[in-house]
Amino acid sequence: MSGHSKWATIKHKKGALDAKRGKIFTRLIKEITIAARAGGDPDGNPRLRTAILAAKAENMPADNIKRAIQRGTGELEGATYEEVTFEGYGPGGVAILVDVLTDNRNRAVSEIRHAFSKNGGNLGETGSVKFMFSKKGVIAVEKSAAAEDQLMSIVLEHGGEDLKDEGETWEIVTEPSAYEGVAEAVQAAGISTVMSEVTMLASTYTRLEGSMAAQMVRLLEALEDLDDVQNVHSNFDMDEEQMENAAG
Repeated sequence: MSGHSKWATIKHKKGALDAKRGKIFTRLIKEITIAARAGGDPDGNPRLRTAILAAKAENMPADNIKRAIQRGTGELEGATYEEVTFEGYGPGGVAILVDVLTDNRNRAVSEIRHAFSKNGGNLGETGSVKFMFSKKGVIAVEKSAAAEDQLMSIVLEHGGEDLKDEGETWEIVTEPSAYEGVAEAVQAAGISTVMSEVTMLASTYTRLEGSMAAQMVRLLEALEDLDDVQNVHSNFDMDEEQMENAAG
């Protein structure tokens, strides 16, 4: 079991996601902007369509979405972002991918290297850990929000890949091409989610305990707090209670 949905669920419970809503909006706007470079029509641009879906899930105003698209297509002026994925290792040899959208690559490299080195990790070479991850759609639902049978029906009817029992949550996994249809079906059924995104899931996981687990949480938070960082993916797992305490 990954720490991915556990981490998202804990942040949701603590209100950390709401507290950082401004940062979330900034990251979503940057993703919409860069996705719109390939075309401003969502119908013909799957990446843009997914980005808009994520923005709507966070209740982003339609005007913000429209302006982000216009910056991407060049109708409005805006910063020029470069996409970079950094690979590295956290405490205990945990594999980490850091997705970055930046207008200053040197600044991004410096800040990310500092976050790693300060929290028991180090940057790796290109290709050092990325092979361990696959792009998947993930939708996490608290068990109190929906029954297993209801979610399984959605998975089967809309091309989902799997439904997993992850303790306090159900976790729907899809191929990226099926994510939009499954996510819309979950929303149409009035089911609230604690996480809904296309992300990178690892093929194997590394369990952390004690001080290494606490250090891993600090590294995650340090990376996520950087303005240039869009997403952080990792193959860590740890006890949910310890993760919650460390995130406190």
